[in-house]
Amino acid sequence: MAAVPGMIESAMKVASPIAHWRDTLASERLALRNAFFARPDTPRLLRGLARLTDRVLKDVWQASRMPAGAALLAVGGYGRGKLFPHSDVDLLILLDDAESPDAASLERFVATLWDIGLEAAHATRTIAQCEREMAADVTVRTSLLEHRRIAGSAKLARLFSARFAAALDIRAFYAAKALEQQQRHLKYDDAIYNLEPNVKESPGGLRDLQTVLWVSAAAGLGRNWRELAHNGLMTLAEARSASRHERTIATLRVRLHYLAARREDRLVFDEQTALAREVGLADTPTRRASERLMQRYYRAAREVRLLNTILMQNLGVRILAPSRVATPIDSDFVALDELLHIGDAGLFDKRPSAILDAFLTMQRHAELKGMSARTLRAIVRARRHINAAFRRDAGNRARFVAMFREPRGITHELRRMNLTGVLGAYLPVFGRVVGQMQHDLFHVYTVDEHTLMVIRNLRRFTEAQHAHEYPLCSRLIGDFERKELLYLAGLFHDIGKGRGGDHSTLGARDAKRFCRTHGLPRKDAELVAWLVQNHLAMSAVAQKSDLTDPAVIEAFAQKVGDARRLTALYLLTVADIRGTSPKVWNAWKGQLLEDLFHATRRALEHGGATALHDSIRVRQDEARRLLRLAAIADGAEAPLWNALDVAYFQRHTADEIAWHARNLHWRLDRREPIVQARLARAGTGLEVMIYLPDQRALFARIAGFFGRAGLSILEARIHTTRGGYALDTFVVHDPANPGATSRSAIQYVEHELRKALTDAGPLAPPTSGRLSRRLRHFPLTPEIQIFPDDKGLRYILEVVAGDRPGLLAQVAWLLAEANVNIASAKINTLGDRAEDVFLIDGARLHDEQALLRLETMLYDALAVPA
Repeated sequence: MAAVPGMIESAMKVASPIAHWRDTLASERLALRNAFFARPDTPRLLRGLARLTDRVLKDVWQASRMPAGAALLAVGGYGRGKLFPHSDVDLLILLDDAESPDAASLERFVATLWDIGLEAAHATRTIAQCEREMAADVTVRTSLLEHRRIAGSAKLARLFSARFAAALDIRAFYAAKALEQQQRHLKYDDAIYNLEPNVKESPGGLRDLQTVLWVSAAAGLGRNWRELAHNGLMTLAEARSASRHERTIATLRVRLHYLAARREDRLVFDEQTALAREVGLADTPTRRASERLMQRYYRAAREVRLLNTILMQNLGVRILAPSRVATPIDSDFVALDELLHIGDAGLFDKRPSAILDAFLTMQRHAELKGMSARTLRAIVRARRHINAAFRRDAGNRARFVAMFREPRGITHELRRMNLTGVLGAYLPVFGRVVGQMQHDLFHVYTVDEHTLMVIRNLRRFTEAQHAHEYPLCSRLIGDFERKELLYLAGLFHDIGKGRGGDHSTLGARDAKRFCRTHGLPRKDAELVAWLVQNHLAMSAVAQKSDLTDPAVIEAFAQKVGDARRLTALYLLTVADIRGTSPKVWNAWKGQLLEDLFHATRRALEHGGATALHDSIRVRQDEARRLLRLAAIADGAEAPLWNALDVAYFQRHTADEIAWHARNLHWRLDRREPIVQARLARAGTGLEVMIYLPDQRALFARIAGFFGRAGLSILEARIHTTRGGYALDTFVVHDPANPGATSRSAIQYVEHELRKALTDAGPLAPPTSGRLSRRLRHFPLTPEIQIFPDDKGLRYILEVVAGDRPGLLAQVAWLLAEANVNIASAKINTLGDRAEDVFLIDGARLHDEQALLRLETMLYDALAVPA
């Protein structure tokens, strides 16, 4: 049917304004963007984007023939008259309570916004509906607080403003926002120094400043920093500081939006380097440009967090009007509404040592919930007095050490000292690592934040409410004399990072100097320095060495020397690993460390290699007892055990030996693969036993199967019986859900792995998985080392590389291609960093050239492409 001319004209009239609005938005947004990059002015850009949006919305509202009694309000961030490049446009379509909504015009208005490229987050409500929603949800109350009329009925908008103000309970609003902030901070581990912070939501981000302004605006105490200063809530210097830091962080957010071409509020690794270049930062010999950028952000975030603490407290005093009863503590301090308060604002200038007294007093008085705004301000202002003379003062040194001896409060006060800049001023070596990033692929915090996490973990070992989480640690630390030595070791263990050289050696030197100048007894100073020097040793042995080898335990026992050092090192190691990232610690690592601790303690108590583990005879006797409990006849195990060598019994527990015998004693000569799985001893993942005639590249086939199944190998023990059968044991888990184990998972592994080994075809090269974002931007150069074991019978292959799916299968395939057999494997994954150790047969590695060829092949295969 031919088109009717009138219909075409009508369609053109509709299409024309939509195209016009779309083009207007696109061209003027681009002009604002270009102006920003030519001469960055963040407030001007945000206002410009909001005004452009206002103008287009007014036109669309009028063209959509919206009801005369309705009003269009900007709310949320847009309501403030500021709009970030890719933020949603928050709108409230306000309807008169007495009118029925015109559904057609509402649909036309909203559809047009999407058609022209305006991403609107809108709600359509009457005033009564708004009142009900804001009574139930503080988020709605907050969004509606910053409302302004864009178009429509001015009368309705005024009525809404009046009823909103009447309905707002400022005391309840303050309490709700304070609680909301507390929960938001906890979501981010209460940490400013996350390596990928959210510039909007993280502690110290823009939301901390907005929360203050929301509460002050609701209370009628000011809508900007100058008004807050005028009303006595902050000083003019603080107002200038707040404005400056707000602009710094807001500028980063603007650049993030433009770089990502979408709403992106996290300073992710993908954007950090590009963002650093954008603002003119370059790499230096010791620091990446991205590290310099992040340190700028962390400085601003720290000041924002401090300002937020002071201002929320001052607002609470004005809004809640507490009784303000002061209870004297001593001649310097009083408790005012459960806060440490100073009567004399010049106390710290007159007597700078009172700065440390303030933190000590916080520790000694559990009834204190924090410091008053006056106290915090005075400390920040007086920290300039913490100079070399202050640090040399014997009284100040005694005060600082006393903090570590207090039974409570060390974590909170060290964090408060770091927030106010006192900790870095008193310990300049600590000040150098504040805000320092760590690109080792497994730490997710800066050096200073990680350090405070480690001390927090050590303190948690002493607290009854955490005993179920750390049962062995809780028992050990309860009997440990002078716990302050552990906290000091935690403080110094990473303090040498970023200076070049071995950070453990540098940190041990700093720790020794600190202990000497602070009057610690020589023996205590030696323990602290030894712990710092060796804080990585226990983790390395547990995760890379064969803990069933008596020689390994003997060597570690000799290194440790005595039970006190062993206990201290175990506690520090657990606290350290658990403080790197929530994802690095797992039950398997915990079990390895516990096994090493117990084995070493037995060696230290009894001495001699024969006492390092239960003798083979004792282990076999225990295995026989377990077999009898399982109704296995005496002697049924003998044919299997006679086919196994001494190394097998050294490297398996009695429980594992009994498990193998129970499943194999009646089918030793079976040619089909036998696969049995059970819950792993550590309580996470599965332990899988595989028994079949030995074959070439068996490890590579098994590793390939686990890789395809999405399971990570934690440990592998490979044995060949005298009859030519492979008896291999693997511990595997699902890295996406390490604690998940079920009967169905066991059945899947048993059935599918048996099938894969039965129907084995030619060994195909494994596919390499995708690299993580972090690894793409901070690639790890592989480290390959091959050297003879202590007995000279086999070689040890150590591989350090960026972790990715299929990595282990790739290594196994390469070794199979080189005709190198794997005798055992210890797999250690730390975030995005893999540290794997293999015991390999050296028959094919008969000369330096063969070793070099294998190293080169592995290096070329594992290197991350540029």
